[in-house]
Order: sequence, then C-alpha cells, then structure tokens
Amino acid sequence: MPASSLLIPHTTLIFPKSPPEPVPSTVSRPILLSFLSMEDSSNIVVRTDKLTRTFGDLTAVDSLELAIAAGEIFGLLGPNGAGKTTTLSMLATLLRPTSGTAMVAGHDVVREKDRVRRLIGLVFQDPSTDEELTAWENMDFHGRLYAVPRETRKRRIPELLEMVDLADRSRDRVKTFSGGMKRRLEIARGFLHHPAVLFLDEPTLCLDPVGAIYLRRIIRRLQAENKTILLTTHYMFEADALCQRIAVINKGKIVAEGSPAELKSVVSDLSVIEVEIFGSVDDRLPALRAQPFVDALSIENREQKQVLLIQSPAGAEAVSTVLRLLDGVRVGKVAVREPTLEDAYIRLVEGEA
Repeated sequence: MPASSLLIPHTTLIFPKSPPEPVPSTVSRPILLSFLSMEDSSNIVVRTDKLTRTFGDLTAVDSLELAIAAGEIFGLLGPNGAGKTTTLSMLATLLRPTSGTAMVAGHDVVREKDRVRRLIGLVFQDPSTDEELTAWENMDFHGRLYAVPRETRKRRIPELLEMVDLADRSRDRVKTFSGGMKRRLEIARGFLHHPAVLFLDEPTLCLDPVGAIYLRRIIRRLQAENKTILLTTHYMFEADALCQRIAVINKGKIVAEGSPAELKSVVSDLSVIEVEIFGSVDDRLPALRAQPFVDALSIENREQKQVLLIQSPAGAEAVSTVLRLLDGVRVGKVAVREPTLEDAYIRLVEGEA
C-alpha cells in the first residue's frame, strides 16, 4: 500500500520523498548573552546558524544560534509565543525556515529533509497515537514506517515499554490510558528507530501533577542512558531539574544560554522580596516599578492569593518602603529569599540582564 493512502492519526509519521530545495539566504547575527562556548564541533548533533522564520510581518524566530551536544538534555525555555514550537518545527523539517540554516545529525533540514526525518524522534504537544490500537501495535506500526527490521522490533518494543513502565499494559488499547501514560508511550515510540535526537515539545503540558512527575522521572532515566533530547518548556523548575543546558528564548531571540547554575548567576546580586497580597494592586505598580531599588517586578497567582515578587539588590532593607507603597492593601506574609532560576528567567525575559 503506498504511503499516501495510509490513514494514521498524526501525519508527521509519514515522510514522503521530496526533491532537494535551495537553502534560503541568511540574515544578520544577533547579539547573545552566552555562558558556554562549545569547542568540540564534532560532538554537535543540532546546530543552527541565523535560523529565522517569519509569518508576514511577524518574526517568530529571529536569527537563532544553537549548538546541542550528543548525550545532553537541552532545554528551550520561554513564555508562550516565544518561538519554541516554531523552532522545533523547523528542526523537525515540518516548517521551512525563511532564512538561515539548521543541521541535525550532520544533515541540512532543507536540502536533506528525508535523511533528517529518519534520524529524529518527535513528540509534540498534541497526542499522536492511535487510540484504537494497543501500545504494542502503535509501536510496531511506527517501526514499520521507519523500516525497522522485524527482529529488531520484537526485541526493542518490549525493552522500550519496560523503560517507560508500560510493559504490563502493552496489549491494552491506548484509549484506556491516562494522559501521562500516552505521553510515555510516545516517548518510547520516538526512540524505537534509534534516533540521533528526540524532540519533546512541552512534554508535561496538560498532565496532572502525578503524571508530570512520572514523566520527568522517565526523562531523567533517559539522561542516565546518554540520550540526546531537546525539550521545550515554560516551566522553570522543570528546566532546572532536567536540563544540563538551557537557552532562554523571548520574542524569537535567544537572550541567554548556559547551565541552570550559570543562568542563576544572572541574579546572584539580587534578593527576592515576596509579599502576599489580597485584592488588586494595579494602581500601585507604577510607583513600585519607579523605585531605584526595584530591578524586576512580577505578580504570581497562588491558590486564593497573589504574591508580589520584587527583585532587588537592597533585600530586606527595601521591605519598609514596599509596605508603605502598599498602604491600604490587605497584606499577608512577607519574606525575603535567595533568587531561583525562575527569577533569572523573569529578569532575562524583561530585558534587564
């Protein structure tokens, strides 16, 4: 049966042949805040050079420069709409760059897209398994599409299902699985054909807390096995826990890159003042932001209350002024703490670094 006549739930599983296409022209290089320079280029699995994608007047990805080494878990961290999924789509050959180049496992994503597609695993945000098939049947079907030999499939499928703790559910239909189980199955399926790199787009998005914790455990297990993974997320604690290196992307540009510890050094000169508030403080924010000791300011929702977060080199000395400016607002607990990766992220995204 020709590939074009197969009916499957996720079209990215089928990669028809296509003729080589010319590589687009490049654009100027952006200024980056970079903490790590890779000297051993022979170890690089993913590399981009001035990678750009526009949609009309919108520049979704702007002259992106990335280098991801074999065996590392690399995080692309940014707010919604920052360009994370667009970047992944270009690297996976699902979206043609407007300009610039990208190489995956030594192959150009435009000129050699068929080679690239056979060398990657891909798990996007939306489920792509066939819910009427069993876990084993989904894995086997994927292996056939990638021309994995029958004997190899017989050996690899149980190994991978065991790796994601689904061996005892291998003969159950996927429609009986929880969201977390489906995502784990997709990760196992993504490794069936021995990809050079696995792309995970917001892997824990929409999962319940238990499912998300379980999935992060699986990713850590893959890290111990020296797998190469590029994951996107807007959860700072997730990037901190899983990734050896992180690139922070905002409005299509990389604003910082390094290990979690290196990124945290961006705010090493600051303390964070946390003030629990009840009710609106929108009218107080301009006066607070105008204070010379305020480096960055944000508000976080936590259950039935909001927490005002102020990054400041003044630390505890600034608390009395903050409370004075909040006079008339119902205030709860006030604390001063050391900064986290999330605080570094806020400073970088706000352009203060």
